[in-house]
Amino acid sequence: MASAQRDRFDDIPADLARVGAHRAPRPAGRGFVAFAWAALATGVLVGAGVLGLGVIEKKVADIGTSAPTATVAAPTPTIDPKIDVVLLNATTKNGLAASASSVLGKDGWKVGSTANASSTDVKTTTVYYTTASQAGAAAGLAKSLGITRTALSQQFAVPGQQRLTVVLGADYAAAH
Repeated sequence: MASAQRDRFDDIPADLARVGAHRAPRPAGRGFVAFAWAALATGVLVGAGVLGLGVIEKKVADIGTSAPTATVAAPTPTIDPKIDVVLLNATTKNGLAASASSVLGKDGWKVGSTANASSTDVKTTTVYYTTASQAGAAAGLAKSLGITRTALSQQFAVPGQQRLTVVLGADYAAAH
C-alpha cells in the first residue's frame, strides 16, 4: 500500500492551542458584547411597548370624554312616560344603573333596560336623545337624575324606536 506524500497540512504548529475540532479559544469580552446587544434590543422593545400603550390608553380615555355632537340650550323639562329610557353604567360602581332606575320609576319614567357600558371611565353623566323633539324629555330626565348635561346624538339611535339613553358617569356615582 502506497502512502500519501506529506504536505503542509500534516505539520501542526506546537504553539496553536486547539480545543475541540480545531477551535481556538474565544477572545475575552465576546460574551459581554452579545449581552450588550441583547440588553439594547430589549430596552428598545420595552420603550416602544410603553409608548404604544400610552397612545392606546389616551385614545381609549378620549372616547369616554368626547364632546357631544350638539347641545340644545335650555328646553322646558318634561316627563314623557311613552319614551323608553336606557341606563348604562359607565363606572366601576356596581348597581348604579339599577339604583338610577328606581329613582326614575318614582318620577314616572319607563326604564326599558339597564346595563353596563363598554367603558368604565366616563367622567360626566349625559342624557342622549336622537331628535330635537325629545329635547324637553331629555331635560326632564336629566332633572329627575339631578344632572344638567344633555346631548343630541345618533350614537344610541335605534330605527323605529323613541328612547333616551343615559350614560352614568363618575359624577353621578360620587353623588349616589
